[in-house]
Amino acid sequence: MEKRWSIKEHSDTDLEAELSAYENIGPILGRLLVQRGVRSMEEARTFFNPSLEDLFDPFLMKGMDAAVNRIVEAMKNQENILVYGDYDVDGTTSVALVYSFLREIHSKIDFYIPDRYDEGYGVSYKGIDLAAEKGVTLIVALDCGIKAVDKIEYARTRGVDFIICDHHTPGDRLPDAVACLDPKRPDCSYPEKNLSGCGVGFKMLQGFCEKEGVEKEKLFQYLDLVVVSIASDIVPITGENRILADMGLRILNENPGTGLKSIIRVAGMRGRELTISDIIFKIGPRINAAGRIESGKDAVQLLVSKDENQAYGMSRTINECNETRKDLDRNITKEALSLLETNRLDHKRKTTVLFQPEWHKGVIGIVASRLTETYYRPTVVLTASKGMVTGSARSVDGYDLYHAIEACQDLLENFGGHTYAAGLTLKPENIDAFIERFENVVSETIRPDQMVPQIEVDAEISLSEITSGFFKNLKRFRPYGPGNLKPVFVTRSVYDFGTSKVVGKEKEHLKLEMIESTSPTIVKGIAFGKGHMLKQIKESQPFDICYTIEESVYDEHLPLQLMVKDIKFPE
Repeated sequence: MEKRWSIKEHSDTDLEAELSAYENIGPILGRLLVQRGVRSMEEARTFFNPSLEDLFDPFLMKGMDAAVNRIVEAMKNQENILVYGDYDVDGTTSVALVYSFLREIHSKIDFYIPDRYDEGYGVSYKGIDLAAEKGVTLIVALDCGIKAVDKIEYARTRGVDFIICDHHTPGDRLPDAVACLDPKRPDCSYPEKNLSGCGVGFKMLQGFCEKEGVEKEKLFQYLDLVVVSIASDIVPITGENRILADMGLRILNENPGTGLKSIIRVAGMRGRELTISDIIFKIGPRINAAGRIESGKDAVQLLVSKDENQAYGMSRTINECNETRKDLDRNITKEALSLLETNRLDHKRKTTVLFQPEWHKGVIGIVASRLTETYYRPTVVLTASKGMVTGSARSVDGYDLYHAIEACQDLLENFGGHTYAAGLTLKPENIDAFIERFENVVSETIRPDQMVPQIEVDAEISLSEITSGFFKNLKRFRPYGPGNLKPVFVTRSVYDFGTSKVVGKEKEHLKLEMIESTSPTIVKGIAFGKGHMLKQIKESQPFDICYTIEESVYDEHLPLQLMVKDIKFPE
């Protein structure tokens, strides 16, 4: 599918000129700062120098006083506390964070992860019953619970209090918990609305430290878990999240916890600087695989482990789960694409909804992402689970999937999620009605341009402008993520130097060596999946490239190379 290049316009040329003088970063990077919402020299300083001193006061969050006071009371009274979280990366890192911190100062503490297949997402009646039977009087729910109104009421009848730390969109009514910490609450004025679930748990512990006079360093050592949650849950890496992610990456690279260190080892990443991309594509999937294939509890046990040999053994097991997950993902995606290809009527629709009762529940979210990438339209993948139908949904850039699913809520038993990803449960007899309702809602609300994949381009530059000094300053924009994506550039009218070639087992990739007519400097790049374009490139005609600038991992003599995202030949 051909992609559209959308080059961002100059929004404020005077401000761009002013910011370009910040430590002489230059006009191109000054423009990048403006695009990222930086409005002054002081904001530029904060952007380039994230500091934990700039974190917001945790007590600005609605309910924080009540949450901290209840934890203090539970410790004073030697109550049994249960740390409860979802089975994905955000949930398991949240549980590992809060459990690891609190167990150092309170012995009567345990954790619980619901079974994906037996209990489903979020707070479960089974989990509440097990907690009550063990004498638990306080449950701290992380990355879930904000819509569990009936279950929290049930817990009260069993003598169990709840503190909820969530970041999902609340329903019309909040649960009657001791505290509902959620920056997305309409009545919460906390400045950072886009914390991860683990981020909300971190703020609760930050509040605890301030109230009880605990040294913050004892909490900050766990920021490696927070950055894993931020990266894996795809929350904006701006504002407070940027501070947490930056500091978390430093710990992940310099002194990660035993569990994360063992994951880094089995993933073959020791000895190099880890980035947000490494978390998204290497660390996160391995943690997720435990909950998808076996149990999310295994992931938490690994993340809280202090024994290196034990952690390494658990990491290898989780790594095997990840290999199984990849096989399932590959096979089901292939089957799903085949189903769509054979049903030509589906190609006229604005949505994709597929139901196969035998598909593995643990990978349908990944499959939904793959189908969205291929057909570029809001997608829901459904499978059978304990007499019900459960599904994962994914969206395209700029379209609010959550609200589309919310418009179908009378057909659903349960749903939750974010703008771009959601989960849902419905009865089998409602599948057809949901498919049509979802199609109608999306058709009425999605714009034509949202169904055409596009590449957002930050600036048009020449290859000669990519100097070592430019790249050094460009690296200061990290960590990258939503709200601060890796800068994308376009260069027009480049030529093959004569040495470009295809590489890869199937000769599917293009290894480029390019020059401009105005400069003799050769610039190297790689274009994955573009091997079929070699013949055109070799015809000595100019072409345009769209790319990011990367450090070369594989060639120590090559400091940087272009990661070419797309190639176009001028008409």
